[in-house]
Amino acid sequence: MTSENPSPLWQPDGERIARARITGFQAWAAEHHGAPATGGYASLHRWSVDELDTFWQAVTEWFDVRFTTPYARVLGDRSMPGAQWFPGATLNYAEHALRAADTRPDEPALLHVDETHDPVPVAWAELRRQVGSLAAELRALGVRPGDRVSGYLPNIPQAVVALLATAAVGGVWTSCAPDFGARSVLDRFQQVEPVVLFTVDGYRYGGKEHDRRDTVAELRRELPTLRAVVHIPLLGTPAPEGTLEWSALTSGDTPPVYEAIPFDHPLWVLYSSGTTGLPKAIVQSQGGILVEHLKQLGLHCDLGPGDRFFWYTSTGWMMWNFLVSGLLTGTTIVLYDGSPGHPDTGAQWRIAERTGATLYGTSAAYVMACRKAGVHPSRDFDLSRVQCVATTGSPLPPDGFRWLHDEVGDDLWIASVSGGTDVCSCFAGAVPTLPVHIGELQAPGLGTDLQSWDPGGRPLTGEVGELVVTNPMPSMPVRFWNDPDGSRYHDSYFDMYPGVWRHGDWITVTPRGSVVIHGRSDSTLNRQGVRMGSADIYEAVERLPEIKESLVVGVEQPDGGYWMPLFVHLAPGAELDDALLDRIKRTIREQLSPRHIPDEVIEVPAIPHTLTGKRIEVPVKRLLQGTPLEKAVNPGSIDNLGLLGFYEDLARKRA
Repeated sequence: MTSENPSPLWQPDGERIARARITGFQAWAAEHHGAPATGGYASLHRWSVDELDTFWQAVTEWFDVRFTTPYARVLGDRSMPGAQWFPGATLNYAEHALRAADTRPDEPALLHVDETHDPVPVAWAELRRQVGSLAAELRALGVRPGDRVSGYLPNIPQAVVALLATAAVGGVWTSCAPDFGARSVLDRFQQVEPVVLFTVDGYRYGGKEHDRRDTVAELRRELPTLRAVVHIPLLGTPAPEGTLEWSALTSGDTPPVYEAIPFDHPLWVLYSSGTTGLPKAIVQSQGGILVEHLKQLGLHCDLGPGDRFFWYTSTGWMMWNFLVSGLLTGTTIVLYDGSPGHPDTGAQWRIAERTGATLYGTSAAYVMACRKAGVHPSRDFDLSRVQCVATTGSPLPPDGFRWLHDEVGDDLWIASVSGGTDVCSCFAGAVPTLPVHIGELQAPGLGTDLQSWDPGGRPLTGEVGELVVTNPMPSMPVRFWNDPDGSRYHDSYFDMYPGVWRHGDWITVTPRGSVVIHGRSDSTLNRQGVRMGSADIYEAVERLPEIKESLVVGVEQPDGGYWMPLFVHLAPGAELDDALLDRIKRTIREQLSPRHIPDEVIEVPAIPHTLTGKRIEVPVKRLLQGTPLEKAVNPGSIDNLGLLGFYEDLARKRA
């Protein structure tokens, strides 16, 4: 990916900059908190990291965060890990998520869409009523602050109600999508020992019904801490014996009672992909998520009342939690439960049209799939309300930027964003007042001192280095579950640079302040001391119409050598003959360098991914180094475990 893009692909006009919420925030913060009134985003960002305490105080005031008990100071302890945010303060996330019910009770808070693509609204007042009813029932079941409440649920309104009711009582929410198998769910839920489990009898995907009653029965058997199981009859089956009916728990008309809990009290537990061991159980706080998401969604994504926020996600991915937080800004959120490509590849664009989405988020992989499939969004759908298309999950290749610009609109704000489950937010990405350059994320986020460092801890500009964050963010984990001495948390982020968050991505910070993501640093390609990102190779190779998807790894050999194979999943009808091999190598040589050319190109039946859709480079590398499958990968974290047999066989043959 190049960072040498002299002219932007898109530039916001003066009117757009003037009406952006971040522009109003800067003017207000200049008047009330000494922020720079001029200099645009760059000067605001510099102030936000230099005056971290003042910046976060300003965020809470701008968004009118309601502290039940006021805070003593913004940052009690700045050290990482262990930063103490807003000590002494109490509040409640759910109270803020439902505030719009006071002023816009009859407007839609949620738009639920299934594979018919017909949106069904849930009004703010109705959402608040259901949350109030369920919160009262949870208290009656004995759920107290700190108790864990789990959901084995698709992306449906009931999941949002359950999360908010859990937060209202001070419980700790955690969820998995129903396409996760029992072992994958138990690897997660058994760590946190939930007392309540919300389940569906099944789900619909790709035009088919998928019965999950046997899996639910296994979860009930294997989670001995459960005191209640709540049945949601998505497929219309009766409640199993010993379970509670969703409708009975949500039929009351009790106003929500919001538990005033400490700022750093757990809100939810998210999980890492767990490809090489048990998933990390990442605990984030009510207050930390509240203020971080207000900043990210309200300022960076420019969301507020009147907007409609659609991100294609499932309840097993942090983007679902991020989507729900759209409610904090008074935005209507769009919940799509179904296949991203049913009945055709253009499905997500149809949903954006029918829901009037103003910000539509998806994966870079979906954008590239649309490009390859010849989808024409602006020709086939009315996308006049879409102001921004955002992508994450992997770096958006330059061709993806061009395709969105050409096929969706030349006045489209394209926001490639990068963050992580670890912070449930973005380190860098969307800024509505900055230009968009092809292949680049616009800028680091406010309050986030994002840098690229060399191995010695020296900042780099215009060169590839480790993504680090040198100051605390409110949404950084308060801890990992079942990590009593904090060693697993420390080793995950603070081992390489003590006191500084190292995320595990290769990035370049360009001279203009934008950011380029090159892929994971723990699966970095390193030939003769030159580090290369796998994403750069994927971007080049997957432009070829014959290549559906690819995977590249670098394997250190016992004799000191280095083997770099490229695995390719071919498009239907394509053949890996000498002509295609030559084109692959020529493409890589011309677009990257001779050093990037793989040692071998090997056809595979498909590319394995995590359950959240990320290519699994490190486990494949371990398999190719001879590590047994059960030690190289956590089977419950992979979308198709059978695909790994190919790499095992290959390792045996090479040995």
